[in-house]
Amino acid sequence: MRRHTRADAFDAVKAVGLTLPGVEATIRYDGSPVLKAGGCFMAGLASHRSAEPGTLVVRIGLEQREWLLEDAPDTYYVTDYYLPYPLVLVRLSSIDGDALRDLLSTSWRLSIEKAGKRARTSRRRGTRCRTHPGK
Repeated sequence: MRRHTRADAFDAVKAVGLTLPGVEATIRYDGSPVLKAGGCFMAGLASHRSAEPGTLVVRIGLEQREWLLEDAPDTYYVTDYYLPYPLVLVRLSSIDGDALRDLLSTSWRLSIEKAGKRARTSRRRGTRCRTHPGK
């Protein structure tokens, strides 16, 4: 019998994410899979111990995060560790395909915007994209 890995849980996320323009699937320094848009973090498996197993962490605006937390607390949550960042935690077992597609599309847009800003400022200061803790 085949054992499921963390990467297996990411397969559906990866399949949806790679349909968006400029998205790449890669591996973080800790071995966890992530999606990047324009070189900026978009979504990945949560690796901090405060997150539940099978949790996706997704770039999202703080206002949108509050709405998601109120609207679907069984699907979306945030821990103290992730609270300062424009991210939301998603229970992969609770999200349907349409909601995942909508969430990743929003994350893609925010990541592309950040990548554009990063490109403009990096020419001046040599900065890099950073939103996800631990990167």
